[in-house]
Amino acid sequence: MRPVRLGMVGGGSGAFIGAIHRIAARMDGRFQLVAGALSSDPERAAASAAGLGIRSYGDFADMARAEAAREDGIEAVSIVTPNHLHAAPAAAFLRAGIHVICDKPLAATPEQAREIAEAAQASGARFFLTHNYCAMPMVREARALVAEGALGDIRLVQAEYLQGWLADLADSKQAEWRTDPARAGAGAIGDIGTHAWQLAQFVTGQTPVALSADLSSMVPGRTVDDDARIAMRYASGAKGGIWVSQVAVGQENGLSLRIFGTQAALEWRLPDPERLILSPKDGPARILTRAQDRSTSFRTPPGHPEGYLEGFANIYSDIAAIIRGDSSLADRVPGLEAGLSGMAFIAATQASAARDGAWVEVGS
Repeated sequence: MRPVRLGMVGGGSGAFIGAIHRIAARMDGRFQLVAGALSSDPERAAASAAGLGIRSYGDFADMARAEAAREDGIEAVSIVTPNHLHAAPAAAFLRAGIHVICDKPLAATPEQAREIAEAAQASGARFFLTHNYCAMPMVREARALVAEGALGDIRLVQAEYLQGWLADLADSKQAEWRTDPARAGAGAIGDIGTHAWQLAQFVTGQTPVALSADLSSMVPGRTVDDDARIAMRYASGAKGGIWVSQVAVGQENGLSLRIFGTQAALEWRLPDPERLILSPKDGPARILTRAQDRSTSFRTPPGHPEGYLEGFANIYSDIAAIIRGDSSLADRVPGLEAGLSGMAFIAATQASAARDGAWVEVGS
């Protein structure tokens, strides 16, 4: 399969997530990075592009127009900017007929999310959202087990995402925009809460219909949430919970998911991503590894650990296949619907917290 010609908006020298996306895109040889508007500073953009050996643009709008007009122009663009800068470039490239791969969450505000949705719905190009954890092999195995009925009817869902890196005021570039409500739109619930929400949704196949939230800003002077406790109700009668925190001292990247059904339970933890614990109601727990995984989501033999970067690479590899016409993979790659669901989760959580934890319906 010929590599997909890829562009990038954001992700200049020193940017964390841009480098991650570039590694993931090239890991399976299915993308070739050829152009970028890597910074809002034209000099920094040009220097970053020169270091990567790609065409440089000082402005994403110029890039969208120019690349759409080229015979060898980009076929897809990766947007790796802060949240408030997702909408304008996403809409510009979609209107130019160029596929968009966007870092999560979808946007900083509902208005920005609507701008992306309208552009995507009017475009022949596809929109993809990089919730990388749902592409890890044992998460996909968990989803398959739930779909097959291995757990019976789902009763309880518990997702957690705990970090401690923002336990104090921080002045790093990453912390600066993530704790600015104008640029992030939300704190922990947007940055990591949307991951927990999407993971539970992806594995269970169910979306909560209502939630009750308690949001806290525990660090003095912080104006976005840094800890959230959320109770959830499902249409099926199941109950759920999400706890996300960026002030949980000692926690590095503690994403986990537990699902309890009428016949069995499942547990998966990011710090040990190669294992699923399946606990039947009547019998001993079983530890499942990639030796039993029936998917083709891994690139090394069992026992050779795969993790964060490979999850991103799985997403990119599937996106390339979809762009090249393989529609069979579309249901396992997050897209516009997942992005809008994440924005609905943020809005409902903020609305509930503003009403002292009142139950709020989750919109679409």
